[in-house]
Amino acid sequence: MEQMTQRYIDSCPVGCAPPLEATDIALPEGPLLRCPECGQLVSQITAQAWHASMEQFDEVGYNQPAGRELERRYAVARRRLLRIAALLERDPGDIRLLDVGCSRGQFLEAALMLGFQGEGVEPAPGIAAAAREKGLAVHTGLLEEQRFPDAEFAAVTMFEVIEHLREPASLLAECRRILEPGGILLLSTGNTASWTVRAMKGRWDYFDVARDAGHVSFFNPGSIERLAARCGYAVEGIETARVKFHDKGDVPRAAYLAGKLAAEALNLPARLAAAGHDMLAWLRRPR
Repeated sequence: MEQMTQRYIDSCPVGCAPPLEATDIALPEGPLLRCPECGQLVSQITAQAWHASMEQFDEVGYNQPAGRELERRYAVARRRLLRIAALLERDPGDIRLLDVGCSRGQFLEAALMLGFQGEGVEPAPGIAAAAREKGLAVHTGLLEEQRFPDAEFAAVTMFEVIEHLREPASLLAECRRILEPGGILLLSTGNTASWTVRAMKGRWDYFDVARDAGHVSFFNPGSIERLAARCGYAVEGIETARVKFHDKGDVPRAAYLAGKLAAEALNLPARLAAAGHDMLAWLRRPR
């Protein structure tokens, strides 16, 4: 039985054996811990606090972008979907895709617009129901509970999910089972080997469970590669993007604007150096 007042994660989520070590990245729940083998960072949040933060994902007003933000999300989704089709060497209409942790289904909507056969899984029951009300094929619950047949999907996507998990390997293993041989798993998460983390440390909002609920496990390209190998994937590529030095309101306006200009100038170098704070991993189930 889970001890709610104890630390939610006690060992490396990637599966490394060495004990976690304290870092100099200070958070309200204590300094982040680091795996000395793969560099994975882990929050010291308690199980009770983690579960409480996860309730945000089923709130009535959660994740309802509109206007330019919604247009931006559709544009990003379209680029990712076309890349999936190119990697699979298939037309979108021949691709059955599953979005894990699909929320209200904006990515699924973009997939359907392009002709993909898309469905989703969402653990928050209220949000899953809201997605179904829009006519989307969204299943309520965890992926492992759905019992999809083996090799059911050509592509699985998972955006901003694995940083919430104590044991991500079990989810990636299930994704591999339901993927066709040669199928693609696309996942996104934050990158702790980024220039943003080097500059902001504990000020980065991605580490703040009050602003980014449920974030407890923080990856870098090396730990993603290690997890992928452990779960039986080949790495097609890992991409990073974006840099920032301040959050709006944390510093005077002039300093914020100067930092924003500097960050924009560093976006391309950060991408080339795998040092952006947004990370995409393209993984393939071997044939």
